[in-house]
Formats: sequence, structure tokens, C-alpha cells
Amino acid sequence: MSGKPELKGRAARLARLLPTGPGQAARTPFVLLVVLLLGGGLICLLVLNSALSEGAFQLDDLQRGTKNLTDEEQALQRDIDAYSAPHALQRRARELGMVPGGDPAFLDSDGTVKGVPSAAPGVRLPAAHTPMVLAPEAMPNGLAPTPGR
Repeated sequence: MSGKPELKGRAARLARLLPTGPGQAARTPFVLLVVLLLGGGLICLLVLNSALSEGAFQLDDLQRGTKNLTDEEQALQRDIDAYSAPHALQRRARELGMVPGGDPAFLDSDGTVKGVPSAAPGVRLPAAHTPMVLAPEAMPNGLAPTPGR
């Protein structure tokens, strides 16, 4: 006989239900698979969380940049509005020596003149006066003037 006592009745039925030695080895691959799946899931969650955090930081930087650019745009628009205001245009025109125009005359499509034109009141410039900046077409040699000449 073998070293094991023989079981009878209920104990024999229970012993047949329990796995013997070679069945215990089948549990190890399953446990390793479960551990690997859980570890892989945790690593995937860590990578996903890191990517979301990085995206949140980039979004915050982009929003801050957008706010700065919007503030700069508004400041530039205020400057444009200040320079294009009627009193600012009038002051700048006077600084450049411009005077208000006289009464205009209009031409009809058939070539007749409507209205009586009048000269602008103001200082008469001498005939030898040359403008500060000449267009390239008005230059004698057709070239643009160079600064300092």
C-alpha cells in the first residue's frame, strides 16, 4: 500500500473535489496575469494623468498669452482712436503747415462745374518752396532721396 490512508465515505468524495499536486501549479500563471494586468492598468493611468496635467499647463499658458495679446490689441486700438480723433488730426495738420480748405467745386458727369471754388485762406508759400519729401517720380533722376542729403 501507499503511504496515504484510504478515505471512505464523505471524506473520499471531498478529496476527489480538491485538486492534487499538479493542479496547484496552474494557479501561478493566473496570479501573474492578474498582477501584470493590474500593474499595466496602473501604469496606463499614470501616463494618462501625466498627459492630462501637461495639457492643462499648456492650456493655461495659451490662455495667459491670449490675455496678454488681447490687452496689447486694446492698447493699440486706444492709440489708433486717439490719433484718429478729429482734434488730434487738426493739431497734426497744423503742425505740418496745412490750412483748412476753401469752398469746393464739383464736376458733373457732363463736365459742367457746380459751385464756385475759392482758395484756402492761409499763408502763401514762395514759388521756390519744395516739399520736404518728394515722390520718386518727381525726382530729377527718378531715384528716391537718401536720408541726410
